[in-house]
Amino acid sequence: MDLVQTVAQALYEKKAQNIVALDVSDMTVITDTMIIASGRSAIQVKALADEVEDKLAELNRFPTRKEGQQEGRWIVLDYGDILVHLFHTEEREFYRLDKLWDGDNNHIALPFDPADED
Repeated sequence: MDLVQTVAQALYEKKAQNIVALDVSDMTVITDTMIIASGRSAIQVKALADEVEDKLAELNRFPTRKEGQQEGRWIVLDYGDILVHLFHTEEREFYRLDKLWDGDNNHIALPFDPADED
């Protein structure tokens, strides 16, 4: 399973909401892929970040930067080729990051049915 699928599956198993993976390689030089998901509380958002870090550490992948873990409202884990954005529901609705980076057919298929997330 590639890293995008591994991250998405880890988030799904931790009950993240509205998981989206976007191929942004043609839109920016910052990263190739963005994975965006929401948690219902700051505690859940922190738990989601911890789970992603743990799963990728098992694969010997570690973030080069982490932001927002203290507050738990918007956490960014930077793995170079993958940026993981984990939002509290309210922040995600306000910033609408997935809408900003949504392009023509750049959604990456995930290993589960998004309708099953709630």
